[in-house]
Formats: sequence, structure tokens, C-alpha cells
Amino acid sequence: MNEVTAPKIKGQVKWFDPMKGFGFVVSHSGGPDILLHANVLRNFGQSSVADGAHIELTVQETDRGVQAVEVISVEPPEAANLAGLGDFEHLSEDEIADLTLEPARVKWFDKGKGFGFANVFGRPEDVFIHVEVLRRCGLAELQPGEAIAIRIIDGRRGKMATQVSAWETAADIDE
Repeated sequence: MNEVTAPKIKGQVKWFDPMKGFGFVVSHSGGPDILLHANVLRNFGQSSVADGAHIELTVQETDRGVQAVEVISVEPPEAANLAGLGDFEHLSEDEIADLTLEPARVKWFDKGKGFGFANVFGRPEDVFIHVEVLRRCGLAELQPGEAIAIRIIDGRRGKMATQVSAWETAADIDE
């Protein structure tokens, strides 16, 4: 039996809307927009992806256009704006990476307001999550009840996430 390998494409997320359940990717090599369905993204372990994030996919040509079949990798967009997040602007990427990766569940998140909260398993206090932290981590939005992994600091107003990842991909970033 002859197996056909789906072509790999590197591109950038044009937009993704978790409520609609899809978005589009623009290939670095040009061509038509690539449909990215929420199920394909979920199979990668994420429920959202930030606009402008760099993404590697396998794709297939269909009668409705080019569609993503599998997400291989996601890299956050460049120059995520961390203005207003002075609580940890003094920390280097290495210092953030040295913080413990904690299992948590999203309490609520409002993209319009630009923030939300999560609860670390076994702890009563809420952890503040800013939308720019999500964007810097390659995410766009979180859903209530979603399992995530977060690195936390004690900010001026309480616990604050410095890094967020989908629970399914947490092992990859903690190496």
C-alpha cells in the first residue's frame, strides 16, 4: 500500500475564533488561506491560538480549499506587549522558566476585558491571567473549566500567571 504524506506548511495565524470553531493561516510560501478547524487545534492540545502566532501544519487539498490536518508546532507572535505587567517585567525568560509549573483550571476568562482567573489544584486563591501573557505564550483565549499549566509569581495584587500552556503540552515546555 502506498502512503501519501501530507505536505508540511509553515505560516502565520491570520485569525482564530474559538467561538466560531475555526480560523485561517497564511502560508509563508504564499497561496490561499489555510482553514484551521478547532478540532485540529484541540488534537494538538490547545483550544485557541494567538493571531500572528507562527505555526507549522500538515495540510490537505479539498474541494473547499486547503485545510489543516495536524498542528505540528506553535510559536508565539513576536513582540507581545507586556505593558502594564510590571510585576514581572524584571524577570528574565530563564527566571520564569525556573518557576514551578502548576496544574490549574480556568475559572473564567474574558478576552474583551483582557484578563481572567484560574485556580491551582489544591489551593484556594485565584491566579490572575492577563491576555498579553496568553498572547506571549501563543494562546488567544481560555475556556471556563479548561485544564492548563501555569507558572506563578506573587504580584502586587496577588497571585499572577507569568506563563500559561495547555495542560496537554505542559510536559513539552517543562523540559
